[in-house]
Amino acid sequence: MAVGTLTAVPVRVDRVDRAVAGWAMALAPAVGAGLGAAGAAVFAAALLLGAGGPLSAVLALGLLALLTRALHLDGLADLADGLGSGRPAEEALAVMKRSDIGPFGVVALVFAVLVQAAALVRLAETGLWPAAAGLVAAAAAGRLAITAACTPGVPPARPEGLGAFVAGSVPRPAAGAAAAGVLVLAALCGLVHSAGAALALPAAAALGVGAALALLVRARRRLGGITGDVLGALCETASAAALTAAAVLL
Repeated sequence: MAVGTLTAVPVRVDRVDRAVAGWAMALAPAVGAGLGAAGAAVFAAALLLGAGGPLSAVLALGLLALLTRALHLDGLADLADGLGSGRPAEEALAVMKRSDIGPFGVVALVFAVLVQAAALVRLAETGLWPAAAGLVAAAAAGRLAITAACTPGVPPARPEGLGAFVAGSVPRPAAGAAAAGVLVLAALCGLVHSAGAALALPAAAALGVGAALALLVRARRRLGGITGDVLGALCETASAAALTAAAVLL
């Protein structure tokens, strides 16, 4: 369910219930790490073939959008339109359900993609491995934000939909284990490059999740809880913030 919900990879899911949803959301960072590794491979291959940093970054981010059907980016755009509308919760949720994208959504999408691409290019100036490791850590951190948003105490904004199905489904110990796993993964990826990177990448991942949690607080106050769009927006926010932090710290 984690793979089927968070990616476009076709998988067979024989059981779908709240217990499975909890495990799926707890394992979301592992799916993110796999996506990040795929993007890092494309980034590295493009760089080695002489494509240059900017084009290589665009290709890597394009692959991530393709592998996820751009669902997280769509969620970011929808949440930006909903919050930017300045309307009450019910009307803002109605704005988010529309199929079109408004000006707030467009700006949020452009900003997020440009920030991620620029951060990747900056990391590549430090070395190929720091850029690849940073992308893996950022992708895992993005999905860890989803895990955190599905812990008890965070209600759904609607009585139906993905948000209602996964809200509160991840036990706090499982979320803590997922967070520890992301930090360890980031540290190990960084250690291949240097001791400094082994400290910088976990810090970057933590800062990325922190930025997403700040957005979660805002979304909860305005909308009353989470939706599938909110989860996607948290993912993209954490990924962009983590990549930015890695680019600054390394």
